[in-house]
Amino acid sequence: MKVLSLFSGGGLGDYGLELAGMEIVGQVEIDDYCQKILKLRWPNVPKWKDIREVKGNDVLKICGTVDLISGGFPCQPFSVAGKRRGKQDDRYLWPEMLRVISEVKSAWILGENVPGIIKSALDTVLSDLESLGYAVQAFTIPACAVDAPHRRDRVWIVGYSKHNGLHSSKAGRSMHESSVEKEQNKGIESTRASRLSEDVADTERTKFEGKGRTSRGRRGEFGCCRRWPVEPGVGRVANGIANRVDRLKLLGNGQVVQVVEWIGERIMEFEATLT
Repeated sequence: MKVLSLFSGGGLGDYGLELAGMEIVGQVEIDDYCQKILKLRWPNVPKWKDIREVKGNDVLKICGTVDLISGGFPCQPFSVAGKRRGKQDDRYLWPEMLRVISEVKSAWILGENVPGIIKSALDTVLSDLESLGYAVQAFTIPACAVDAPHRRDRVWIVGYSKHNGLHSSKAGRSMHESSVEKEQNKGIESTRASRLSEDVADTERTKFEGKGRTSRGRRGEFGCCRRWPVEPGVGRVANGIANRVDRLKLLGNGQVVQVVEWIGERIMEFEATLT
C-alpha cells in the first residue's frame, strides 16, 4: 500500500506505517527542522512544505497511486493546553486535509488528533468524510496500549471506501448501519460527537490485540511483547544537546510508532482479505 503523509512531523507515524508493510510515496510538512529529518530518513520521497499549496493532481502525477492518506492535523485548536478556539483558530487545517482527500481519492484515510477534538470537531470530521463516501470509525488508543510508560490518549480516525472515495464499501456500510440500528433500538437521539465521547472514546471496554500485544482497560492491565526501555535520562533543562528544543517539539507532536504500526497491520490484514 502506498501512503501520502500529511503533517508528517518527524516521520514517526510514517515509520510505523512502514513497519506495517506500507510505502511512503509523499510527505507534507511545514516545520524546517522536521523537513531536515524527513529528507535524511526519506531522501527520495517527494515533499511539499505547505498543505495549502498541495494539489491532488500534482500528487498523483508525481507519486502515482495513493492507497492511504495519513495525517495528524494540527491539534492546537482542540488541545486543553491551548485556548481551544476550534474552527476560529488559524491552525485549524482539517479543511485543507479534507480538500486533499477529495482530490486524491485514496481508498483509506487515517487521521489522528488529541481527545479534545471529540466534543469540538470530531462530528464535523466524520460527517465530512462520510460526505465523500467513506465509511468511518473513531477510536481512542493510548500509548500505554502498546506498553509505553505513559498514557498519551489519542483519537484515531479510520476511513475506508472501496471505490477510492466515491462510494462506501459493503463492509463499511454494514458497520455504519448496525451502529444506527443500535441507537434506534435504544431510542437514543444524540449527535455523533456525544456518542463517540461515551462509547468509541471509552478504552475501558476496548481490547487491542496484535502480534502478541494486548491491552485491557483504562485502569486495567497493559501488556506487550515489545518491552519499552527505561525512560532516557534527558531532562528538560539539559544543556549541550544539539537542537534540543526542536527535538522535544518533534517528539511532543509526534505519533507513537507502535500504535501506528498496529493500526497499519490491521488495515493490511483487511486488504489481504480482498485479494
